[in-house]
Amino acid sequence: MAEIIKMPKLSDTMLEGVIATWHKKVGDKVNAGDLLAEIESDKATMEFESFPAGTLLHIEVPAGKSAPVDSLIAIVGKPGEDIKAIIKEAAEAAKAPVAESKTEVKAETSKPIAQSAPAPIKQAPKAISKPDLTVELADGRMKISPLAKRLAEEQGVSLRGIRGTGDGGRIVKRDIEKYGQGGVTQIERSRDVETTQMRRTIARRLSESKFSAPHFYLTIDLDMDRAVDARTAINEAIKPSKISFNDFVIKAAAVALKDHPAVNAGWYGDFIRYNEHVHIGVAVAVEDGLLVPVVRHADGKPLTTISEEVRDYASRAKSKKLQPQDWAGNTFTISNLGMFGIEEFTAIINPPDSCIMAIGGIRQEAVVKNGEIKVGNRMKVTLSCDHRVVDGVTGAKFLETFRNYMENPIVLLGMREI
Repeated sequence: MAEIIKMPKLSDTMLEGVIATWHKKVGDKVNAGDLLAEIESDKATMEFESFPAGTLLHIEVPAGKSAPVDSLIAIVGKPGEDIKAIIKEAAEAAKAPVAESKTEVKAETSKPIAQSAPAPIKQAPKAISKPDLTVELADGRMKISPLAKRLAEEQGVSLRGIRGTGDGGRIVKRDIEKYGQGGVTQIERSRDVETTQMRRTIARRLSESKFSAPHFYLTIDLDMDRAVDARTAINEAIKPSKISFNDFVIKAAAVALKDHPAVNAGWYGDFIRYNEHVHIGVAVAVEDGLLVPVVRHADGKPLTTISEEVRDYASRAKSKKLQPQDWAGNTFTISNLGMFGIEEFTAIINPPDSCIMAIGGIRQEAVVKNGEIKVGNRMKVTLSCDHRVVDGVTGAKFLETFRNYMENPIVLLGMREI
């Protein structure tokens, strides 16, 4: 008997998936456990194995196309089985929710299409008696003066992309002349790119977070002189390995969270979860948006281990090799844009966390120390808080502890080995 293969739910936020590649074609024999396809979820591309065995009788969703979770993507069964009823049933189920809206759209659009039958360009001479000519192009209709049209034809100028400066957007002589002289300012171009599963999920989750969680923000300015010296000394000692300032931030935040468990918490509607473990989500930029892999038990890991994990996560995130367990379970999130020259920004909380910390770049500026003006290294940090969980004083106390660890790395590193 034929068996249906449905789009799997590969993450807790996945609503639909894209078939990146089919590894079998119709007519191929399929064994249980065979690699059937690669599916792009909202966060990664993962291999999908076949559960049933038999012959691949039908592919419903071709490579490069998307389908909702739990919808039909393929059928496996015995050669020669009649699967028309299965395909028809799946098609009807997919079309049912949108059938009425399609009918309405057709009814609304059919009349204007029948009434607007503009003359093609080759018939324009019949309308010379009129002050303007209407020209039909693939991307719409435009008005052009007879003189401008004649100049365009003589000079071989395409009317596509030219914006008229005459009344009502009419193309006039000066528009053709300016275009012929290289007046590219009149060309309007754009391109539409279909959103990816990842970008749609980012949009949905962060919109929900921003408009449901009452955000407030706390910013501090850190003295980074000692951290700069400590990093230089550590990297000299552990060559060829290197740690980054972001590794310092992760560790300092993790240890500070142990001192302030009220910040290491999450809103769950009917209850607030206070976590005793510290799992730091680290925002990593990829082509389609952001992924947030998690450094688990970061408070108990040395800097070198944190550094190795973050580099590995970043590499696998960019090649879409992260697995669901890599981005699950964060209790606090850090987003660092300092390497891009950003001095200060605010980040949107990554639910269910109650806070996210935005890290700016280290900048050099004049500071007063011991009554003297010197060049100092400074860094701004902004904590976004969910007011349902964290109050202003609670967030401020956490930041003060975090500041102490960052400005006195010997205190931080004295608690744990490098």
